[in-house]
Amino acid sequence: MNVALDLSILLPALAAGLLVTATHVPLGMQVLARGIVFIDLAIAQIAGCGVLLADRFGFEAEGIAVQVSALAAALAGALLLTWTERIWPDVQEAVIGVVFVLGATGSVLLLASNAHGSEHLRDLLVGQILWAQPGRLVWAAVIYAGILAAWFGAGKRIGRVGFYVLFALAVTISVQLVGLYLVFATLIVPPLATRRLARGRLAVAWGLGAGGYAAGLVVATLADLPPGPVIVWALVVLALAAHWGIAPRAGGAHDLQ
Repeated sequence: MNVALDLSILLPALAAGLLVTATHVPLGMQVLARGIVFIDLAIAQIAGCGVLLADRFGFEAEGIAVQVSALAAALAGALLLTWTERIWPDVQEAVIGVVFVLGATGSVLLLASNAHGSEHLRDLLVGQILWAQPGRLVWAAVIYAGILAAWFGAGKRIGRVGFYVLFALAVTISVQLVGLYLVFATLIVPPLATRRLARGRLAVAWGLGAGGYAAGLVVATLADLPPGPVIVWALVVLALAAHWGIAPRAGGAHDLQ
């Protein structure tokens, strides 16, 4: 594989990572503030069930029916969690865990009779970021831009329901671009590493996300390893380095809580 071909694959993959980072980092900060860390796993898994259900009925993988099915499933899960947060706020994290388990086992059941079930499940979890299509990235960028405009424009006025709806929309797109593992890592790792910063936190977190994707893609290519897991590790390594650099200036803390 020559350098030009490498770049033709790596640049769209990096673009996908930057798009996911741009959207998920600010949402991840809110997730940490709310104490609902595993919400993205639950909603992403439900969106994955929507994708698999549409595939089960024979719809084209890249077709609009699959996107509608995934979004409808994610929105249903988001509205369910909005309701449970209102009536059971003290056990919301446990409820999110139950929803995740139901979504995960539902995916397994939907794929039980599929000869290529293990491949579909692997794609859902690990993703295929190296095969990001420029055309798909364009419409994803448009939707992400709308999400960010609503998020930064409305602020706290967006409310609980608005947050969950935007979150469901972002996760539905992202899990199909980069896979569930990278969605979770992008959402949580950079905000967690920068949580002690009083100023410039968002910019630093965005930088960590971008650096993790860039470094992970390069290492995965050179070592001929699956890019998704490598990017997750790169994000965590950079996050630890940033945390250790931030901690002395923020009071000398040395642990990731």
